Amino acid sequence: MFERFTKDARAVVEGAFDHAQGEGARSVDAEHLLLAVLDREGSRASFALSALGLAERREPVRRAVEEARRRAGLTRADTDALAGLGIDVSEIVARVEEAHGVGALAMSGAGKGASRTDGASRWGGRRPGFGRTAKKVLEQSLRMAVGRGDRHIGDEHLLLALTVLPGAPAEVLADAGVTHASVTRVLYG
Repeated sequence: MFERFTKDARAVVEGAFDHAQGEGARSVDAEHLLLAVLDREGSRASFALSALGLAERREPVRRAVEEARRRAGLTRADTDALAGLGIDVSEIVARVEEAHGVGALAMSGAGKGASRTDGASRWGGRRPGFGRTAKKVLEQSLRMAVGRGDRHIGDEHLLLALTVLPGAPAEVLADAGVTHASVTRVLYG
């Protein structure tokens, strides 16, 4: 599948590895792919994000991704459902972080402030693998490309995949006005 990736899509994957290693994460997750898409400039995905007004709002989106990771990747719908059962996710996060440090509940991370060398030593100098959510994004990006009749997988397909798969990345993007419909309209409409 990776042989079909464009230079920009490969750069997103590399950037996702950098984000995961930078936080000492055990695996690359969908949130790392989203952060790497936000880092891109001069690509089809960055064009779509800029056209949708996200160029000026990238930092709030990054903070929203970080907050979702602090909640172990739970969406607002997840936290609302738990609240309906009497479980206060923000209270749990606060208590865990008080005992174990900020970011202790990050889905695959070692917590905020882990250095690259900490992460690299955890894997014996190897890179982390793809987590379940990142694998789903990669698989969905292939489906997006095939569905459009494209022979390549670009960073725009990764962005489209991030908008359709349930979870924190899609929620964060939707909150910023970036949905599958809006990205499709900008790229292909």
